[in-house]
Amino acid sequence: MNEHLQLNWQFPDPHIIEWRIAKQEIDHYNHVNNVAYVSMLEKLAWSHSNALGLTIDDYRALDRGMAISRHEIDYLAAALLDDVLLCATWIVQCDSRLKLSRRFQFIRQHDGATVLKARTDFVCIALSSGRPKRMPERFCDVYGSACIKEP
Repeated sequence: MNEHLQLNWQFPDPHIIEWRIAKQEIDHYNHVNNVAYVSMLEKLAWSHSNALGLTIDDYRALDRGMAISRHEIDYLAAALLDDVLLCATWIVQCDSRLKLSRRFQFIRQHDGATVLKARTDFVCIALSSGRPKRMPERFCDVYGSACIKEP
């Protein structure tokens, strides 16, 4: 991923996946549809969790999940059919009790323009009941150690 190091990331050491914009992700204005962006936020968060060593099977075994409580999305520029976006995420808050927050940044590869910045707040829940529940130790260890400090 050395080619990504030259880009203007808002934080160091991002977890990155590439997204080539497909026809079904384009809206009536010939831009990426906002629903496609939200879907990519979810895909990217799961990719990062998996890379850190937490999978959906781990969530189920622990009867815990991280449910979204809030999205904040800034759409800064349009992305078009066949654009390649470099999609990055960081964990910026983990209280090791109930709450976790991620930041996201999507950069258009061909010109380095940031097209999206976002923040998502999560709350830990018991999968069996859907109710807020304290994070298991494994979540605290994995997510806590990946947490970076926002400037």
